[in-house]
Amino acid sequence: MSKTLKYSAVAAALGTLQAGPALAAWETNLRVGVTELSREIHGLHMLILWVCVAIAVAVFGVMIYSIVKFRRSAHPEPATFSHNTKAEIIWPIIPVVILVAMAIPAAETLVKIEDTRNSELTIKVTGYQWKWHYDYVGSGVNFFSTLDKESNVARQPDSGIDPKDVENYLLAVDNPLVVPVNTKVRVLLTAGDVLHAWWVPDFGMKKDAIPGFVNEIWFNADTLGTYRGQCAELCGRDHGFMPVVVEVRSKEDYAAWLAEKQAAAAPAAAPAAAAANAPANTLITDGAIASVAKAE
Repeated sequence: MSKTLKYSAVAAALGTLQAGPALAAWETNLRVGVTELSREIHGLHMLILWVCVAIAVAVFGVMIYSIVKFRRSAHPEPATFSHNTKAEIIWPIIPVVILVAMAIPAAETLVKIEDTRNSELTIKVTGYQWKWHYDYVGSGVNFFSTLDKESNVARQPDSGIDPKDVENYLLAVDNPLVVPVNTKVRVLLTAGDVLHAWWVPDFGMKKDAIPGFVNEIWFNADTLGTYRGQCAELCGRDHGFMPVVVEVRSKEDYAAWLAEKQAAAAPAAAPAAAAANAPANTLITDGAIASVAKAE
């Protein structure tokens, strides 16, 4: 009876886990992703995995065979040989061949990851505690991206809000990064205070943002949608509240979005441009230029 109760409890616990939302979202493998690089990285990962599985099967197979075949009960008298020259030559050659065979596709993928040539769009990403700043190089568009208001309120200890009721809890922002589909995007990464790391799993890319240093990565998303990631470098108290959200839009929608952002940025840029072109004897007050007569 006690065994039956134990087995029933275990079965009920497993059923609860399988039905739970956390297990439904749990993944044990790399994502295939939506970029050329993410698919290549996934393919390389699976290739190396199966090579390792084959090696494990061969090694443990030989071990088990040897243990059973040459057990003491079957061979009470031990062998008298001490070594085998042919085996000692073949044994190190096999691992070398395997490593070289794995190194070739791995090196090709690593070279492609670092190849940012022929990029169609360049975006400078700067990490701060605890937000991201996006600057579309050469377009005059830049903005900060921070945790959205709903998640920020729900994360407070006394908010009284169940995080499960908040859509994309801790993975939503007020201003997402927007990029066009089927476009090679070059990302320049740096930081303004401490180490950060810009990471979007569906792009297969993650790299550190380091103060005083510029890293670079690239991606080319071929599927429309919204893709979410996080800062992947422990960057301080609110490290867990620094999501990355990227919207991949059609080229037409992206062009319209960029034009809208540029139009919104133009009025703000006008006073700065006027100030830069003002004569030395002018005074800038509240964005207006007031001429100051020289003392006679």
